[in-house]
Parts: sequence; structure tokens; C-alpha cells
Amino acid sequence: MTPLDAATHADPYAYYAGLRRADGLHFDADLGMWLASRAQTVEAVLAHPECRVRPLHEPVPCAIAQGAAGQVFARLMRMNEGAAHRCPRAVIEPALAALNARHVADAVTQLSAGMGGLDEWMFRLPVSVVAHLLGVPDEQLHNTAALTRDFVACLSPLSNEKQLRNADFAASQLQQMFSGVLEETVLFARIRNTRWEDARAVNPNLIGLLSQTCEATAGLIGNTLVMLARRPELVERVQRTPTLATALVAEVARYDSPVQNTRRFVAARCTVGGRIVEAGDTILVVLAAANRDPDANPDPDDFQLERLQRRVFSFGSGNHQCPGQALALNLAAQAILEVLRRQPSVLASVANFGYWPSLNGRIPRFDAVP
Repeated sequence: MTPLDAATHADPYAYYAGLRRADGLHFDADLGMWLASRAQTVEAVLAHPECRVRPLHEPVPCAIAQGAAGQVFARLMRMNEGAAHRCPRAVIEPALAALNARHVADAVTQLSAGMGGLDEWMFRLPVSVVAHLLGVPDEQLHNTAALTRDFVACLSPLSNEKQLRNADFAASQLQQMFSGVLEETVLFARIRNTRWEDARAVNPNLIGLLSQTCEATAGLIGNTLVMLARRPELVERVQRTPTLATALVAEVARYDSPVQNTRRFVAARCTVGGRIVEAGDTILVVLAAANRDPDANPDPDDFQLERLQRRVFSFGSGNHQCPGQALALNLAAQAILEVLRRQPSVLASVANFGYWPSLNGRIPRFDAVP
């Protein structure tokens, strides 16, 4: 097994425990990259100024560089450093933090009507909720979610030519949508009415907000459903005390992360994790292994709703920590409560699942669920 195979393995956590036994960073000659799996090392890599989100020689992946998807990618704050990251984040992060949790809950309830197949719903719902909060008209939400999923597909090295073409079309359509007149909402107003240094970065980062919501939140919802199917006593506890739903999804994010790994690219020779790394080196940051590091979370292989001082690396850390972490946890918690209210019987079927193909995401695929 490799860390890339592990993302969609049935149970990769014994393998991750083996990775953590290596000191600091260690080099995997087969993959041609360094591995960081201990919590302390993961934090060090994610905080180091020379460990960047993109390689210096390829700020946009070559496969999408010439199309509309590449134009969006080039301005995403999460794919940039310095001002191109800091300035959009200074707008979006406080706007997300100011969201009223009740608005999220109401949107989940409204948009879950006729939820249909579980696979499609858990991808569509999170994007639809965020798009709704941004002021996208309700009649456009289904198409917006589909376009976002098409765009997200191009971010994976597993993308084929058809997916790349679809991503360009999706990026163009989403750009046009955000350039049009949307319904006024608090979230939309907070973002639009703020002075951006680069006005051209506004629409790409609204698309980025949708794209970050898409697969990661689908994985969080799906992995939580798997946990509930395996641990029916948790269903009873959450049904009795719905406020536990947020703790439930937070512990799932730690225990069975929807984002198993991420990468950093070394910009200049430096020391990190006790090792000297060279410019051009790649570091695979195994977030899911760090989540189960006993130095970060005591008794890490136990699933504990009441875990004290839970440390979750699934949303990253340092300057590039996901600004929508609280929104993602709230949205997933409300989605789970909606499933338990509308279709609790669905849990009897989710035992039959695999995972969507990915090198870093862990998203259940419930083909057998109607």
C-alpha cells in the first residue's frame, strides 16, 4: 500500500500507524516524495513559509492551464501565496464566520425536500446550500451544483479528457453566473461590498468557495453515515440530543477524514521536520495519519463524541487552514439530522459501499442505496 492507495482503502489506519513510526519526514523512493504523518511534523510542514501549495514552476496544472478552468484556478486563494491568498481570505473568512447557524439549518431543510438518491444528494446539498446563501436563485441551484462538480473534477490528476473539457465549460458558466445579478443576501453583500485588491479574483473565489464545499463536505456527510450505520447507539444519542450532531461530525472528521492527504512543494532549501529538503521537493502531508496520532489525540483509535480538546488536521492548519471549517461542520451536522428525520431507514443500506476514485479524498459511494 502507498499513502495514495490508502485514501480509498477499506481501513488504512493500521498502515498510517506504521508511517508514524518513522521519525519526522521520511522519503518514499517509490513515490519520489517526502511523507509527513506525525501531528508535529504535519504542523511544521503546513506552517513553513518555504512549503508552498503549488510548485514554483507550475502555478497552474499544465492539464488545465490554457482553459477557463485554469483561469479560475490561477486566482483561487487556496492555490496561491502572499497577497493573492491573504487578501481574498481577509474577505471570505470573516464573511463565513458571521453566518447565522439558523440560516444554514433552514437552507438544509428547504433544499433536502425530495432528497432522492443518497450519492447525488450528499454532493448536491452542500453546494446548493452555499450557493443559496450567496444568493443564487433557487431554480439555478441544481445546475450550479452540477457545474461545480464538473469543475472540481479537473483538480484531480485522475481527470480524463472529457472531464477537463467539462471543467472548462463549467468554469465559464459559473463565472457568467457570478457576474450576473444575484439575489441580495447577507453573505453575498459582505463579500461583494468589500474592497478587493484584484477585482478579477472575486468570481473565481466564489467558485472556489463552492468547489471546496463540494467533495470534502460530501465525504464528511458520507463518512458520518457509515459511522452511524456501524454504531447504531450513536443514532439514538443524536436523535435524543440533536445538539450532539456537531460533535459527531467533528469526531468523524478526525477519525475518518474526508481529506486524507494534501501536498506541499518546497520553494527553497530548508529544514523541516528534522530533515533538510531541497527546492523542488514534494511533501505528501498525511492529514488522516496526524488525526490518529496519540500525541495529538489520546486514545486516537477510539471514537469519542465527548473528546476533549479534539485536534483535527482534516481542514489543514497554518495560513492555509480552511476558512470554512465551522460552516462545513455545521452544514454536515444539519444534513445528518435531516437524514435522521426524513429517511432514517437509509442507514440500513449504507453498509454496502465503496469509495469514489481519488488519491486524497475519502468519499463513500452508496451505489446500492435507492
